[in-house]
Amino acid sequence: MILKLLLIAAVIFTVYILFFKQPNVTQKRSNKQKKQTQEPQPVNDLIECPTCGVYIEVEEAILSGSKYYCSTECIDKAS
Repeated sequence: MILKLLLIAAVIFTVYILFFKQPNVTQKRSNKQKKQTQEPQPVNDLIECPTCGVYIEVEEAILSGSKYYCSTECIDKAS
């Protein structure tokens, strides 16, 4: 009986250590330093579709004439 209780306690303790215990302070510091050394992501410029008014990234927009559109449907409506 006592052996079963000890075994159950050992399993519960192992599960706690593996899944619920917070990382120690040195791991938190190293993660924080890694975040500080990473360069920020470049911000993509947003433009407004002249037909429907939706804001889209320049990289995803369709250039027609001298204007950027969000879709071919908006290009057709503008014509």
